[in-house]
Amino acid sequence: MIELHGITKTYVKNGGLTVKVLDGIDLQIKQGEFVAIMAPSGMGKSTLMNIIGCLDHPSAGRYILDGNEVELMDDDDLSRTRNKKIGFVFQSFNLLPKTTALENVELPLLYSPEDHDLAARAQAALEAVGLGDRLHHVPSELSGGQQQRVAIARALVNDPALVLADEPTGNLDSASSEEVMNIFKKLNASGRTIILVTHEAEVAEQAQRIIKMKDGRIVSDERRAS
Repeated sequence: MIELHGITKTYVKNGGLTVKVLDGIDLQIKQGEFVAIMAPSGMGKSTLMNIIGCLDHPSAGRYILDGNEVELMDDDDLSRTRNKKIGFVFQSFNLLPKTTALENVELPLLYSPEDHDLAARAQAALEAVGLGDRLHHVPSELSGGQQQRVAIARALVNDPALVLADEPTGNLDSASSEEVMNIFKKLNASGRTIILVTHEAEVAEQAQRIIKMKDGRIVSDERRAS
């Protein structure tokens, strides 16, 4: 599903200093895998996630997603790919504060004009993460774990094959983290590809495969026994 060949990413800071964040990443991820990308802060894991999610472009290298060269996609192609193929879950939830759970989950569907049953699909997504009784609550009326489950429902509402989660348990207590990880495991069991970025070993160990990074490079790639 995902092929990365020689991916590098460099930034030029003030004064012309060049910083290489990714340094020659080669990686393949098959459909249906559950992969954790693990590294301390500042080691390139979120940059790699952004490139996989078509949110950022590499400075060099090739990225092939579902057989398509991402480099050759125009902005419209990239937008359609992000909306239809990829669901995003972030550490900070990224929910609109004055908007209900149902309305937050409906947002990705607004880019699908052919879909006229937004509320029903959003409600089904919320029910799938155990929030059928919280449809009309705004984020301030929900716990952190519930807010993250709303964010997961929003990521799922377009039925993407790939879910990218960047530190999804970083703002949660241990009980909420367990609930969220159980949702990801169920999604993976249903056939979805899950790629999760974390610096927490206990979170990474729940994936089928752990990729460790340091200084913008992959230093280990471990497949765990199922």
